[in-house]
Amino acid sequence: MPSTHLTPAPGAVVPAEAVAPLMRGITVLRRLTEAGGTSSLSGLERSTGLARSTVDRIAATLARMGYVRLDGRDVVLAPRLMELGNAYLAALRLPRLLGARADALADELDESVSLAVGDRDGIRFIHQATRRRAMSLSFRIGDLLPVERTAPGPLFATEWLPEDWARWRERRAADPGDRGFPAVPARERATRDEEFEKRTREARRRGWALDDQLIEPGLVAVSVPVREHGTGRIACVVSVVSHTSRHTASSLRDTLLPRLRATVHAMERELREDLDEDLGDVGDLGDVGDLGDVGEALSGETSGGPRGGPRGGPRGVPAASPAAPSGLALWTGASKQELGREFVESLARGLTVLTSFGEGRAELTLTEVARATGLARATARRALITLEHLGYVGAHGRTFHLTPRVLALGFPPLSHTTLPQIAAPHLTELARRLHESASLAVLAGDEIQYTARVAPSRIMSVNVTVGGRLPAYATSLGRVMLADLAPDERPAPDLRAPTSRTVTEPQALTAVLDRVREDGYALVDEELEEGLRSVAVPVRDRTGTVVAAVNVAMHSSRRTPEQCVGEVLPELRATASAIEADLHVAGRFTRVPPT
Repeated sequence: MPSTHLTPAPGAVVPAEAVAPLMRGITVLRRLTEAGGTSSLSGLERSTGLARSTVDRIAATLARMGYVRLDGRDVVLAPRLMELGNAYLAALRLPRLLGARADALADELDESVSLAVGDRDGIRFIHQATRRRAMSLSFRIGDLLPVERTAPGPLFATEWLPEDWARWRERRAADPGDRGFPAVPARERATRDEEFEKRTREARRRGWALDDQLIEPGLVAVSVPVREHGTGRIACVVSVVSHTSRHTASSLRDTLLPRLRATVHAMERELREDLDEDLGDVGDLGDVGDLGDVGEALSGETSGGPRGGPRGGPRGVPAASPAAPSGLALWTGASKQELGREFVESLARGLTVLTSFGEGRAELTLTEVARATGLARATARRALITLEHLGYVGAHGRTFHLTPRVLALGFPPLSHTTLPQIAAPHLTELARRLHESASLAVLAGDEIQYTARVAPSRIMSVNVTVGGRLPAYATSLGRVMLADLAPDERPAPDLRAPTSRTVTEPQALTAVLDRVREDGYALVDEELEEGLRSVAVPVRDRTGTVVAAVNVAMHSSRRTPEQCVGEVLPELRATASAIEADLHVAGRFTRVPPT
């Protein structure tokens, strides 16, 4: 069932200036999100009600932006789409300000801790600190839950106006089984509106709320609101979530509520201090007209979607500068010229308007949005009108801001993306270009562990399997990861010689690693196995730390060492840069598991 909570209210009149292609493109992204991130083109045609030709053009445009991958007849959400949700989370600032305290509380209590914000008659998670157990308790960032089945819900409802209550009752009547909320199991039994109204009154009186197996059997939670300094309004709600095998709802309240309250007090102090800093900086602010880079969207920092960066090529927008904020318009124009009618220019421009918001840009005027994107005021205005109608942008006076609904555009399924999943399509393309095996690996003690691999169709090819391990010191993958470690952090393995060419003398190996660190790559020539030659480069996270490595391996008869450096290394570095670009977007507000 389509998620009715993502559509405008029944009977809502579409503004005359709304951009129809933008509305249709967002519908496709919503359906892909509800489908778990993957759908066939024919499936999107059925679920959206759009013509197949329209779906094809939207998919081609989103692929051009780096927001989806086209895998045969399937459309797959790509990590770069997360920049839309990142724009909202950066503008909100709460994950940055409060996330570390939530993580510390989870470590202290050994329970899952989440931050949630209200989204009309639902709640959305904006941060998760989970425990690794066989029975894990967590939701994805961006998931939407009905307020009446959560612990944070009654707390948010304490601030509802009569029209909010009326909308909630209307939704309950239209969807009594909560089938419009894919993140929760369908309701097993009907509940009366009075039950939630009573819980809301209790939450107002107590200042906290419980979820006693309302979402599903066995799940319990206790929640406390974090309030804004000055206004006293709820900024977000912190929840401790457990299982009945560890806590009942009452023991969760009695045992953990005091510590949760102490953390909330510390969070409120963080918000107050941050507000004081902002007020102190007001006098130092220059003209906001220097918002010329559309945040990350045109800065090249993460080089994804409609922006420049290491990959370059037809997808990339030239990195914009404050003096030349027209990168988006130039890129969409060039894309339109190259792809013709397959590229929906108004969709690309409309989605990128969302990325003009971000850290320090929570509220923007029309003029500031137009200046940040390089779009004409009329174009930016129509995009904002459309996004406001759909509920992704809110307006207050002359300023606009993003709403939590932006997280519905792909963020939940993508928030659980792993590094091997990010790397896989890039490795596939690399192997296709070079006709050689390409692999991703992580360091596991003094060994490497393969986590992703693509092999071409050859009679003779390098035979390694995902999950397999090899000694790090004798592999190109291992050497680029060992080289990033300080000498005293490197493991001290038993240096045996798989071949006569293997470097086994400790001082000689140290010199090799120092050279690898300086060069930024490792070439291993028949040191692991006779006839096997490989070259590897590191993969770095947002902090610059090496978290993995990618390599190309081949039989020594196919390329000389010089050809590996001259022909393979540039392609390998481009692939690593593309993986890093996706990793940096995906890892901005979520943890990307390395395996």
